[in-house]
Amino acid sequence: MSKHAGLPVQGYRPQSGDAVETVNVNKTLEERVLRQLDALAADPATDKRWLAIGRTAIEQGFMAVNRAVFQPGRIPLPEDEA
Repeated sequence: MSKHAGLPVQGYRPQSGDAVETVNVNKTLEERVLRQLDALAADPATDKRWLAIGRTAIEQGFMAVNRAVFQPGRIPLPEDEA
């Protein structure tokens, strides 16, 4: 199983190939859903307020699912070394 370097962001660790593949599948699914929402946004009959609420919830859901896979951790702060 290959390991991929973590993002150059504190708290992210190296990831397995399976984890990267899973998140890439999730990102493709998310993009398909977001494109459907874009089509709904172009329809004047669509309630834009509820569409925005739904879009935000969907984006948060995919973010949470991907965090569940990548499991970023907490980071130390300078005051922790005192």
